Amino acid sequence: MNPDKVVIRFEQVSEQTEGPVRRIVGFVRAKNMLQLFDAADLEANPREAKAGAVTADIIDSICDTPETFPFKTKGVLVGASNYVALERKRYEIRFENTKIEGILDGGHNMLAIGTYVLARALGDDRIFKKIKRWTELKDAWEANRKEITELKRVAGEESGSGPLDFLVPVEVLVPADIENDEIVGEFNSSLLDICAARNNNVELTLETKANKKGFYEYLRKSLQPLIANRVEWKSNDGGEIKVRDLIALAWIPLSIIDLPVDIKIPPQNLYRNKGDLAKHFDTLMSDEKVSSVSDGDYTHELHNTAVHSALVIAGQLPELYDKIYRDFPAAYNGEREGRFGGLAVVKMADRMRSKPRTHFTDAEVDYAYPDGLIMPLVYGLKALMAKDENGHVRWKEDPFRFLDEHLESIVKKYRVILDAFRADPQKVGKNEGSYDLVLDAFETEVLKRQAVAASSRGVRS
Repeated sequence: MNPDKVVIRFEQVSEQTEGPVRRIVGFVRAKNMLQLFDAADLEANPREAKAGAVTADIIDSICDTPETFPFKTKGVLVGASNYVALERKRYEIRFENTKIEGILDGGHNMLAIGTYVLARALGDDRIFKKIKRWTELKDAWEANRKEITELKRVAGEESGSGPLDFLVPVEVLVPADIENDEIVGEFNSSLLDICAARNNNVELTLETKANKKGFYEYLRKSLQPLIANRVEWKSNDGGEIKVRDLIALAWIPLSIIDLPVDIKIPPQNLYRNKGDLAKHFDTLMSDEKVSSVSDGDYTHELHNTAVHSALVIAGQLPELYDKIYRDFPAAYNGEREGRFGGLAVVKMADRMRSKPRTHFTDAEVDYAYPDGLIMPLVYGLKALMAKDENGHVRWKEDPFRFLDEHLESIVKKYRVILDAFRADPQKVGKNEGSYDLVLDAFETEVLKRQAVAASSRGVRS
């Protein structure tokens, strides 16, 4: 478990205060930063650090020109809500809420410096190529703690020329007055904006900021762990699924309930403008009638039960999306076997080097094709949803069973659009008429199903 406090010893340091923030800034020798790798994590940083050209250049600078390294880098920015100034330019930094406190900027510097330290501790430059992400560094750091401790001991006996004597710019942000609860609250609330501004060399995506605010937490909880673990919730965290793909699907059940903000979503935007949907989601979740800011930080808690019900339904849509993707080829073929594989945009699994897989659940399928062909079908699931007496969205029908029984009939009607556009996914996916036709086809099948059920009840009575 990471310690919740660390002592940082500066070689040169100064303090500056403005508003609710006090800045402690100066140079720290690398050997006096090692505690920071134990205590601080990158959870507070909106972007996840990963190895690449940036980290390679940082490592080269440390190796080749350590004396000028502190002037080539912005260094590391740390945020903490509590601290104590000690003697000899030392500060005890205390992390009380790691969701918002820790390393706010400089994750790539921390990854590069940590990788360099690990390589020197093990005497193995192959480490530079092995460590790709912060999580990998943390695991390797823990596994080789004995060697790192020994390197620090040796480095402590050297003066000025050791492998850990290079300077690193370190900036620590703390509340201007830790005894004043109001100032501490203002300080905590300002940390996300500071993160976003400091990371502007690689602009933070809207989704990354929304994730830090907690806007995606309830959607994450609604997903199967298999899917949730594959999502890139913040930039560079290694997820294979873009969060905006989930947000686009979430607008299907959200369009059923009464929203406290005036947002109208054209159905074709589920395919053609997912970035716009992410902005609307941010607007919705920011509304005070939907969520409120948690005490002590900038994260939000959802209190709108209707929105919550929509996010629960949204958590099931990725599996339904993949079911439609898997079943669509057979439904398209109907009794005319082999026609789907002949479409220009379709690739058959037996002719591909790597087998195609579904987007969310990562299951093997027989065909690979653009999702523009099925987005109208996914949108058609809206016909299976209804608003109950509490204003919550619910399923009128079991969607999985409904698709098993009616997808072929729906696709038969959908063929009119597909044939008219020659199965061009861009034209199909961006045409509002595609969505209207499919929604009507779904609703027709629902009415038929209800009529049969009513007739059955009449016979029994």
